[in-house]
Amino acid sequence: MCANSYASFRRGLTGHLSFAIAAAALGSAFQHGYNTGVVNAPRDVIMKFINATYTERFNEEPGEQTVTIIFSIMVSIFCIGGMVGALGTAYVAETFGRKGSLLLNNILVFIAAGLMVFSKMAKSYEMLIIGRFFIGLNSGLNAGLVPMYLIEVSPTYLRGAVGTIYQLVITITILISQIVGLPQVLGTEEHWPYVFGMTLIPAIFMLATMPLCPESPRYILIFQGKELAAQKALTWFRGTIEVHDEMDEMRSEYEATKLVPKVTLHEMWTNPVLRTPLIISVVVMLSQQLSGINAAIFFSTKIFESAGLNKETALYATLGMGSINILMTIVSLVLVEKAGRRTLHLVGLGGMGIITVLLTLCMALKTLVPWLSYLSIIWVIGFVVMFATGPGSIPWFLVTELFGQGARAIATSIAVAVNWSANFVVGLSFLPLTTVMGDYTFLIFTVFLAIFWIFTYKRVPETKNKTIEEITSIFRQQIYQ
Repeated sequence: MCANSYASFRRGLTGHLSFAIAAAALGSAFQHGYNTGVVNAPRDVIMKFINATYTERFNEEPGEQTVTIIFSIMVSIFCIGGMVGALGTAYVAETFGRKGSLLLNNILVFIAAGLMVFSKMAKSYEMLIIGRFFIGLNSGLNAGLVPMYLIEVSPTYLRGAVGTIYQLVITITILISQIVGLPQVLGTEEHWPYVFGMTLIPAIFMLATMPLCPESPRYILIFQGKELAAQKALTWFRGTIEVHDEMDEMRSEYEATKLVPKVTLHEMWTNPVLRTPLIISVVVMLSQQLSGINAAIFFSTKIFESAGLNKETALYATLGMGSINILMTIVSLVLVEKAGRRTLHLVGLGGMGIITVLLTLCMALKTLVPWLSYLSIIWVIGFVVMFATGPGSIPWFLVTELFGQGARAIATSIAVAVNWSANFVVGLSFLPLTTVMGDYTFLIFTVFLAIFWIFTYKRVPETKNKTIEEITSIFRQQIYQ
C-alpha cells in the first residue's frame, strides 16, 4: 500500500469507526463462522449421544443409518435457518434499523444456546436440532445486516476493506470452533454441550458495545428523514465535522428515493435498472458457494492422509489450512482497495478453476504415481488461497454496493438467501456425488468456476472508489445505450 493510500486509510479508519466495526462484525460474523464449523470436531461424541438417547427412549438400537440421518438433519438445518433469516433481512432492516435489528437478533442466540447446552441434560437431540435452526436464523439475518451496516458507515475508499472484515471474522471463528471441539479441549462426552454454549460470548459482547454506536447515517436520513441526526452520526464515525461532501451525496440519494415508489420484489425483477444488479448479486453469491470450497475443506483431511500423514497429523494440517485462509483473507482486505473487487474476484475464480483440474489429475493418478499425493496437499492449500483472495469475501459486500438505499435491503435479502440455499444444496448433494464420481468430483466445480469467471468478466462492474450514486448510474446508462 503506497504512502498516500495508507495515510488515507489511517485517516478514514477512526477510533469510533473501528469500535463500530468490532461491535458489529465480532458480535455477528462469529455466530456465522463458529456455528458453521462447530459440529465437525465433536461429531463422534454427538453421534454417540444421539445413539444413547435413542436407545434409552425406544428400548432398541437405532442403527448407524438412523444416527447419521439425525446428525445430518442437525447439521443441515443450520442452513435452512440461514435461508429463512436471510429472507427476513429486508423487513427487519427497514423496520428496526440496521443497529436495532442487530441488537434484537441476539434474542435468537440466547434461545439457541439454551436449547443446545441443555440438550444433553434433557436427553433430547430434538433440542439440538431446534437450537441449530434458531442459531441459523440469527446467522442468516447477520449475513445480510452486518455488511449493510458496515458499508453504510464506511467512507467510499474504505468500503471494500471494511466489507472484507465480515469474511475475515468467519474464517477466524471457523478455526476457533475446530480447535474448541478437539477432544483435548471441549470435544469430550462430558463437555461437548459447552462447545455450543460458547456462542453466547459474541452475543454478550455485541449487547455491551453496539448500543454505544450510532445507527447508520444513511438509514437515519433516508428512512427516518432526520438530517441533523444523520449528520451527528456521520460526524461521530468520521471524527470530524467536515462531512459536507458525504452529506451532499446522502441528500442526493434521499431525493432520488422520494421520486420513485417503494421497491418491491416485483419491481426488483421488472425494472431493468434493478434487475441487472440483482442478477449480478445472485450469480456472485452462487460463485462463492458453488466454487467447491466446502468440498476442498471436506476432502483436505482425506488428501493429507493419502499423502502419508496419520489421522491426528492430518487433522492438524487441516487446522493449518484454516490459518492460511485467515492470513490470505487479511491480504485480500489490503488488496481490495488497490486491485479492485472485479480483478480480485477474477483472479480467485480463475486460480481455483485451474487448481481443480490439477487436483483432479493428482487424485486420479496417485495410485500410479504415489508422489502426486504430496502435490495434492499443495493444490488444496492453493485452492484455499485463491478462494480467500476474492470469492471468499467480495460477494458479502459487493451486493450492498450495487444498490441505492431504497433497494439495498431487499436485494441483500434475496442474495444472501441464495447464498444459504446454495450452501444447503452443496452440503446435501456433495457426499452422494463423491460416491458416483469419486476422484473426479472436482471437475463439476471446474465447470461452475469457468461459467462464473466468464460472467464476472463480462457483466460485473468495478465498484472501487465509486459512490453508490455513481455505481447505480452505470446500470441506468446500460439500459439507455
